[in-house]
Amino acid sequence: MLVKDRAKTQAGSSLVDAFMAEVRERNTHEEEFLQAVEEVAASLSGVLERHPEFQSGKVLQRVVEPERVIQFRVPWVDDFGEVHVNRGFRVEFNSAIGPYKGGLRFHPSVNLSILKFLGFEQIFKNALTTLPIGGGKGGSDFDPKGRSDNEVMRFCQSFMTELFRHIGPDTDVPAGDIGVGGREIGFLFGQYKRLANEFTGVLTGKSYGWGGSLIRPEATGYGTVYFAAAMLEAVGKSLEGKRCLVSGSGNVAQFTCEKLLDLGATPISVSDSGGFVHDPDGIDRDKLKWIMDLKNVRRGRIKEYADQFKGATYTAADASSGSNPLWGVDADAAFPCATQNEINRTDAEHLIGNKVGLVVEGANMPTLPQAQDLLIESGVLFGPAKAANAGGVAVSALEMTQNSMRYQWTREEVDDKLKSIMRSIHQQSADAADQYGSPGNYAVGANVAGFLKVANAMMDQGVV
Repeated sequence: MLVKDRAKTQAGSSLVDAFMAEVRERNTHEEEFLQAVEEVAASLSGVLERHPEFQSGKVLQRVVEPERVIQFRVPWVDDFGEVHVNRGFRVEFNSAIGPYKGGLRFHPSVNLSILKFLGFEQIFKNALTTLPIGGGKGGSDFDPKGRSDNEVMRFCQSFMTELFRHIGPDTDVPAGDIGVGGREIGFLFGQYKRLANEFTGVLTGKSYGWGGSLIRPEATGYGTVYFAAAMLEAVGKSLEGKRCLVSGSGNVAQFTCEKLLDLGATPISVSDSGGFVHDPDGIDRDKLKWIMDLKNVRRGRIKEYADQFKGATYTAADASSGSNPLWGVDADAAFPCATQNEINRTDAEHLIGNKVGLVVEGANMPTLPQAQDLLIESGVLFGPAKAANAGGVAVSALEMTQNSMRYQWTREEVDDKLKSIMRSIHQQSADAADQYGSPGNYAVGANVAGFLKVANAMMDQGVV
């Protein structure tokens, strides 16, 4: 490296260090948000050196502050007449390239730090899709598990009674997320329609019969596998014959398994909060159908799989162990599709020791920074969430387009568009990594490509 190039790199790193010190001071207790910001900022030293206008325009300082944070109470009455009060949130993070777009999450773990982390990630993920959508996220600490349909409906109606005044098809278009599926989207949309007196594409993830898009339920899992296939293709390989670890057993994991089977790979594991099952014979289509019925219809636990299928083993989760034994199973590739921070440094060491050559994130930020760095340094092909799992929001944006057109595309048309978008995200990430001195590093490439699109739009629009 030339002396002047080294000096530029050091200067860029100093800018990032100073910026992160400021962010930590202002967001002291928001650990998840700080992790997400640091992961992006660490990739941007070269960008800041090449674009001094981003420094003078304080783009980094502006992009980490949400344009708007809405918090409200959600009172509702259960089936026994008891009043409950939950918290509702919507973080409208950045609208530089389009209306805010991002899911609603109903789960007891929901707090402002988690929603800011998810919303911040959403900004750059949405930018990578090539579609005109900004970043946002929202939800509540309400837990729909164990609640009747009527209780969920009353909660959703109360939640939307406040939220409806802040959203709209050209302002903010929420979608589903953890705890918010087709049932919840239906109740939320019905209340919006009642209050606003209009039928418009204000929510995505709707049922197909009244404005939803085909492929939307499958999109995140399918897109993750399409991205993985593009990564392997770039180095002259394919998914054919690969034995793949998959964590989770919800929507993303199920359709990741389905698309892996379509492309000739073999999923050999699934999990839930109780533990994981390993099936050395592979999870074929009949077994996957059984899993879908277990999780989507019967609401059962994944340990039942080992009782149903001979040769499969179940391992209970052990939070005290310091690692997840799922990631110690012999395999060729890994697809973490459960939740954030599920792969730590020890897990990464196990993956590397077993010569796993590909790790692609289906969940949001499932790999801790130290683990991510170790995987990349060890030569593992690593597909970061903001690139690899962008298929869900991409098809949500395609649903918005169909709603605006009052038209619906066929399953084949939507799937072709999803494939094209995921290939474009792969190419953008690969090109940016090359241009900014980190060839093959998709984590850096995705951060840089997403940031540049948003930053340029923010500069064009002035100090707002």
